[in-house]
Amino acid sequence: MIKTRGYAAQDASSPLAPFDFERRDPGPQDVVIQILNCGVCHSDLHQARNEWSNTLYPSVPGHEIVGRVTAVGGEVTRFKVGDLAGVGCMVDSCQHCPSCAEGLEQYCEQGFVATYNGRGPGSENTYGGYSQTIVVKDAFVLKIRHDADQIAAVAPLLCAGITTYSPLRHWGVGPGTRVGVVGLGGLGHMAVKLAHAMGAEVTLFTTSPGKQADGQRLGADTVVISKDKAQMDAQRGRFDFILNTVAAPHRLDDYLQLLKRDGTMTLVGAPAEPHPAPQVFNLIFRRRQIAGSLIGGIQETQEMLDFCADHGIVSDIELISMKEINAAYERMLKGDVKYRFVIDMATLTTDSQ
Repeated sequence: MIKTRGYAAQDASSPLAPFDFERRDPGPQDVVIQILNCGVCHSDLHQARNEWSNTLYPSVPGHEIVGRVTAVGGEVTRFKVGDLAGVGCMVDSCQHCPSCAEGLEQYCEQGFVATYNGRGPGSENTYGGYSQTIVVKDAFVLKIRHDADQIAAVAPLLCAGITTYSPLRHWGVGPGTRVGVVGLGGLGHMAVKLAHAMGAEVTLFTTSPGKQADGQRLGADTVVISKDKAQMDAQRGRFDFILNTVAAPHRLDDYLQLLKRDGTMTLVGAPAEPHPAPQVFNLIFRRRQIAGSLIGGIQETQEMLDFCADHGIVSDIELISMKEINAAYERMLKGDVKYRFVIDMATLTTDSQ
């Protein structure tokens, strides 16, 4: 077994603190990764505080993982020692259901194995990327083509990047399409960058007038202050697709009326409480749709990473030490981050002594 140190929540009300545990010895198809950086997703906070009522304790969060390969099993051919590698939200799936057969492991009909707060091969709790080392099946490890000096900013692509890339690709975003992005946080800022790189006309919707310049810097052609009725009314019926990244309950009708006939609004934010129910007339009179999307499969995640490498796309980050994680959670609740915290795992050893 591989002795590993991480940071864990022991219960819903305790701060994260140092936690020693063991990773399995690598099998023939496993890759061992020394974790260099791990992004901080809002889901980490939800899980650490059991806000979705499904947390397995102790909980070591983290599913935006980048690092360097330190060992590989005898059957592994895609990676060698020294390679940069990434791990996202999944570390296994059934591999035989129709969804898995189509490369859509995120919709595995048996349920994929989450990188943390999941059930491993022996039904043990899986532990995530707030740790020194991780051991993952070769089939669920991603290749990193970005330069090594960008590695920290690549980490959030493993969740925020694929969560926004997948619906943009699925609903055919590209040149000639008008795309709205609701919210400019960890997900929203990636959605703006990606939709712009795909060639779409991008409009950002935000409640914060102070984010207008930043939205345009990131690639938005237009920034609309969603609290301004006149600005919202001017956008009615314009959009082919809206990606709604907001993780708090809000009126979906405000955005449904902005879609063209046959337009789709896809939700990727996951609020702890339900949205107010939309009016059916905003749907039936223009054949509009509300949809949802969950990360992406392994093949699509690799496609996203390659797309980002080719277009020079990384996340806008604030690098923190491991001991700052609890303060980062409180700042995240206030929206006080542009736009993703990333942990420098080199600080874990010194911070946890």
